[in-house]
Order: sequence, then C-alpha cells, then structure tokens
Amino acid sequence: MTAALRIMREEGLERLTMRRLAAELDTGPASLYVYVQNMAELHAALLDELLADIALPHTGPVARWRDGLIDIMTAYTVLLFQHPSLARSVLTLRPSGPNYLRLIDTLLGLLNAGGVPQRQAAWGVNLLLQHGTATAAEQGTRGESVEADGEQLALMWLVEEASSEDYPNIDRARSEIFSGTGPERLSWALGVLIDGIVTTSAL
Repeated sequence: MTAALRIMREEGLERLTMRRLAAELDTGPASLYVYVQNMAELHAALLDELLADIALPHTGPVARWRDGLIDIMTAYTVLLFQHPSLARSVLTLRPSGPNYLRLIDTLLGLLNAGGVPQRQAAWGVNLLLQHGTATAAEQGTRGESVEADGEQLALMWLVEEASSEDYPNIDRARSEIFSGTGPERLSWALGVLIDGIVTTSAL
C-alpha cells in the first residue's frame, strides 16, 4: 500500500489506476486483483492506511468524552481534506479495514462514556463520519478550484448588497453569515451533531 499512497500523494488519486500501480511495482495489473477486487477496494485500503496516523485514545473520563469526539472527528475531517479526491470516493464506498473499525469502536466508546444509548450511538457514529467525509469532500474540492475565491467573493458581495427590505433575515444576520474561521465552524458543527445525538432518541 506504500506505493499506492505515494502515487496518490505525488500524482493524485485520478492517476492511481491498477495499471499505474502495477507499473510502479514492476508487475502485471492482473496480479493486483489477488489483493483488491476493484478500485473501490483500493480506495478503501488507502483510507484505512491513512487512518493509522490518527491518534485514537482509549475512552477517557466521562468529562472528556465530548471533547474527545470533536478532536477525533476534526482529525478525520482534516485528513480527508488533504485528499479531496479520496474524500469524494469515500462518500460512495463502504470503507473497511482494521483502522476504520478501530475508529468506529473508539467513537462508540466515547458516546457510551457520555451515556448515549446504544442505538443512538451507533446511528450517531454514522452521522458523524458522513458529515466529516462530506465536509472534506466539499471544502477540499473548493480548495482545488482556481475559481473558488472569486465565487466566495461574489457571494459575499451579494449578501453585503442585499436590501433589508427584500431580504430582512439576511439583513439581521449580515455580519455573522461569514463570521468565524474554518476550524471554529467545524468544531461548532460537530458539537451541534453530538448534542443532537445525545438528546434525540433513535426511532
């Protein structure tokens, strides 16, 4: 998997094909299918390899469980933000592997430490991972776009120029719509999700 990670980091996920990986390993593409059946499995294996870099603490004191969840999910989101193509792929595949299972197990343990019922915790983990993956895919893709800054400035100008008569709610929130840093907004969003998981009973 080291060769696959190197290709992804240096050339991009789009260039990581079975043929390209086989050439890097000086073998034939057919031999790789002994290890992975398709590109989706390869992408899942890449994610699992990257997840080894996330420090997963043992479930700590109850007082720290919420902060622990935010820390881990922030690390997960930032990790995928650095690989937006992989984040987009993860949105549609089912990740697997020992590191991914450890991530799920740790998140479940922290929610359990907070007294969250098992079903709410299980559904909540899925929601947290979905949010982190989607956020990384969206923001990472914007970061790759040469037009992203211009589009953001155009939106900010529209909000700034929106009339209070036609858009009274925008007018009241005008100074806050673009406030806060990326990390602040991510931490807040994760906190909102966690609070919802804690207080909303699963059907």
